[in-house]
Amino acid sequence: MQVVITGLGLRCGLGDRLQAWERLQRGETAIQLRQPFADLPVLPMAMLGKAPVDLELLRQKLVAATLADANLTTPLENCGVVIGSSRGFQGQWERLRCKYRQGDLADLEHWLAYLPHQLAIASAQQIGSTGPMLAPMGACTTGLWAIAQGFELLQRGDCTQVLAGAVESPITPLSITGFQKMGALATTGCFPFDHRREGLVLGEGGAMFLLETLESAQQRDAKIYGAILGWSFTCDAHHMNAPQGDHQAAMKAIAQCLERSSLAPKDIDHIHPHGTSTQLNDQAEAAMIQQLFPHRPLVAGSKGATGHTLGASGALGVAFSLLMLREQRLSPSVGLAQPEFDLNFVRQTQDHPLHNVLCLSFGFGGQNGAIALQKLG
Repeated sequence: MQVVITGLGLRCGLGDRLQAWERLQRGETAIQLRQPFADLPVLPMAMLGKAPVDLELLRQKLVAATLADANLTTPLENCGVVIGSSRGFQGQWERLRCKYRQGDLADLEHWLAYLPHQLAIASAQQIGSTGPMLAPMGACTTGLWAIAQGFELLQRGDCTQVLAGAVESPITPLSITGFQKMGALATTGCFPFDHRREGLVLGEGGAMFLLETLESAQQRDAKIYGAILGWSFTCDAHHMNAPQGDHQAAMKAIAQCLERSSLAPKDIDHIHPHGTSTQLNDQAEAAMIQQLFPHRPLVAGSKGATGHTLGASGALGVAFSLLMLREQRLSPSVGLAQPEFDLNFVRQTQDHPLHNVLCLSFGFGGQNGAIALQKLG
C-alpha cells in the first residue's frame, strides 16, 4: 500500500505555504531581533507577529488550509487525526500561573482546554471526525512522528484519510530562559553548519498534511505532493541534551528508514537536515551524513529562515521537501556563508531533478527520526 500526501498547510515566520516557499527560494529569513517579554533580553526569533502566536488560532488556520489544499470539505467522519506538539499550551500555562499568583482565578475554569492532547481533539472536532485520534509528543521528532503514526493508521486500515502534523508556540519565558541556561540559544542569528554558529533560534509555526492511500487519491483525482516511503525512530538513552558520541543510534534510525523504504543510500538525492545551528548537533549530523552518504547528496535545511520550531520542525522540513519534490527545485541553505563541514550544501536556488529525499530530526533525550519521501511519476 502506498501512502501519499494530497494536502499541505504551512505557517511560519516566512508566511503561509505560498509565501514561505517564495521567500525561502529568495534566500530570505524571518529571524529578527525581538523582545516579546520586557524582563528578558532582546534575542533573535522568528515570530508570526509582534506578540507570541495564539496556538489555537494557528491550529485552526492550518487545519482549514490543509483541507482546502486537499480539496476536501467537512465533515470527514472517517478521517484520522494525528496532531503533535512538544510544548503544547505551555505559554498559556505560564500565563495562568502568573494570574494565579496575582489572585486571578477566573481563567483556571478553562484549564482542560490547555491539556497537551487538546490540539488533536479540537482538530477532530473541526473536521467532524469520529475516527482515531492521536497526540504525539516527542521533543523535536514530534512532527516526523505524527506523520509516521498517520502512515500506520492508513496501513492498518483504521481510516481512509489522516490529517497529520505538528504546531508549536515556543516563544515563552520558560522556553527562552531554559535554553539560555543550557547555553543553547543564539544571540545574533541562526547559521546552521556555519563557522559562525552559536546556537538555536526559536521560531513559531507548524505544518499539517492530508495523508491517504494512492488508490484513494487517484479515485478522487487529487494532486499528489509525494509518497511516504518509510520512516524510523530510535533513542540514544545517552544524555538529556547531547548527542551520542559514536552516533550509532541515530545512524540506525537512518539505516532502518532506508531499508523500510527499499532505498540504498545512493538513491537519496537531497537531505533536509535537522540543522539547528548548535555546535554539537551540526557537528554530529554532518559526520553522519558524510559517513552514510559518500555520494554527496545535496543538503539544504530551513531553520536559518524559519528558526527552530521545536516539535513542529520536522513537519516544516517535510513540507519544504515536498514542495521541492513537486517543483523539482532546491532552495538555498539560508544563514550558511562559511561552511565548517564538507557537505554538498545548496547555496542558491536551483532547478534539479529530485526523486527521493530524506528528512531528519533529532531531539533532546537522544531521540532520532528519519522519513523518506518520493516523487511519483
